Amino acid sequence: MKIKVLFICVHNSARSQMAEELLKKLGGEKFEVESAGFNPTDINPLVLEVMKEEGIDLTEKKTQSVYSLVKAQNFYGYVITVCNRAKETECPTFPGIPKRIHWDLENPEEFTGTEEEKINKVKELKDKIKQLVLDFIKEYGNYN
Repeated sequence: MKIKVLFICVHNSARSQMAEELLKKLGGEKFEVESAGFNPTDINPLVLEVMKEEGIDLTEKKTQSVYSLVKAQNFYGYVITVCNRAKETECPTFPGIPKRIHWDLENPEEFTGTEEEKINKVKELKDKIKQLVLDFIKEYGNYN
């Protein structure tokens, strides 16, 4: 039986997308993974670029609303929020009784500096998410 995981954040445009795709890639067939947002927008162009370096192409991927998943009565074993609680008051929750985990991650939409500086910050964020995903796989990947 696959472990169902949902990553959620405000816009489903960066952090939740990176976490979803990294868990799909690194966790393999063991996991069924989705991501969604409170107020979905387009995927951040810097995220598209950085994820290509991981061999992950998000150019055709669409963002989705948490509400559509609630409406569809989807259920997950783990719901992981990836918002920066200090700055984002609208970090969504998901109903039901999943195991809830929070990863406090900066929002790339707030990164400042030159294009190169912003890309480097997104790369650092991706590396942090990748390590969190690997830790998640190590801790929860053996449970069904």
